Amino acid sequence: MPEYITEGKIKEIFKEYGGSEKNTGSTEGQIALYTFKIKMLSEHLKLNKKDHSCRRSLLKMVGKRRRLLNYLQKNDLTKYRELIAKIGLRK
Repeated sequence: MPEYITEGKIKEIFKEYGGSEKNTGSTEGQIALYTFKIKMLSEHLKLNKKDHSCRRSLLKMVGKRRRLLNYLQKNDLTKYRELIAKIGLRK
């Protein structure tokens, strides 16, 4: 059973990574939210291999997160490195 993202979980993610729960426009918070969604969809796809619409959504989210990471890397390299270490991404 997939874990649905509740409003409380979204606020918690933005509070931890974006500074405050109302700062939903922060790049760091958006990257963290996409990372959480990507992990959930990956778990779903392990059980449901033929769910192609979910696979397409996952690929779109990965691309969106990649673009946000590139933007953050260009504009603030120290925040980029801190976020990568905090979230646990490989790059």
